[in-house]
Amino acid sequence: MSAHAGPLRVLIADDHAPTREDVRRALEADVRFKICATAADAAGAVQAAVRAVPDICLLDIRMPGSGLASAWEITARVPKAKIVMLTVSDEDADLFAALRAGAVGYLLKTMNMAQLGDELHGVSCGEAAMSRALVARVLERFHGRAPRWRRPVTREPAEGRLTSREWEVLELLTQGRSTAEISERLAVSVAVVRVHISAIVRKLEVADRAAAVALFNRRSGI
Repeated sequence: MSAHAGPLRVLIADDHAPTREDVRRALEADVRFKICATAADAAGAVQAAVRAVPDICLLDIRMPGSGLASAWEITARVPKAKIVMLTVSDEDADLFAALRAGAVGYLLKTMNMAQLGDELHGVSCGEAAMSRALVARVLERFHGRAPRWRRPVTREPAEGRLTSREWEVLELLTQGRSTAEISERLAVSVAVVRVHISAIVRKLEVADRAAAVALFNRRSGI
C-alpha cells in the first residue's frame, strides 16, 4: 500500500477540454485523488507542475508544445512527480520516447475511465501503469534482435535539457518551418526565435539547425 498521507494530488494536462473534464470527473469521484491543477499545453503543464508540485502528472503526448517535452522538463524540475502519459497513440515510437522521457505509465484514451483511479494508485505504489499488450511490446523490444539495451550509456540524452519552448521550436523546425514562420506561429520576435534555435544547437551539441533536426528525427525513430 502507498504510504502517502491524504489524497494524491494530480495534474491533468490535455488540450482537449472534454477529455480534461472526463478525467477530472473520473478522479474527483475517487476519494484517493485531488485535482491540483490543469493545463492545455506543454508550457502550461510545466508551469503548473512547478507551482503545484503534484504527486502525479497525467499528460497528453500530443498536446501543443509536446507532452514529451513537458515530461522531460517536469522530471528534471519536479523529480518526485510521477509522469503518466494519456494518449490516443499506441505507436512504438511514442511509447518508447515517453519511457525515455521519464514516464512510469502509458495509458490509452480508449481505456475504461472507471479503471483510471486504480492505475494511478498503482503508480503511487511503485507500479507501472500500462496495458498488458504494451508491456509485452516493451519486453519484446528489450529482448529484440537489436540489443540496444546492452550499449553503455555514459550520460542522459541532451534533449532532456531543452525547455518546453525550445522543444516547441525544434518541433516546428522538423516541420520545415522558417524562422519567420516560427516567429509568427509562436507570437514572438524573430530575434527570440533565433535565440531559442541557438540554445537548441548548443544543448544538443550539433553544428546547426539542420543537424538538430536530423538528431531529433533519429532519436524519435525508435
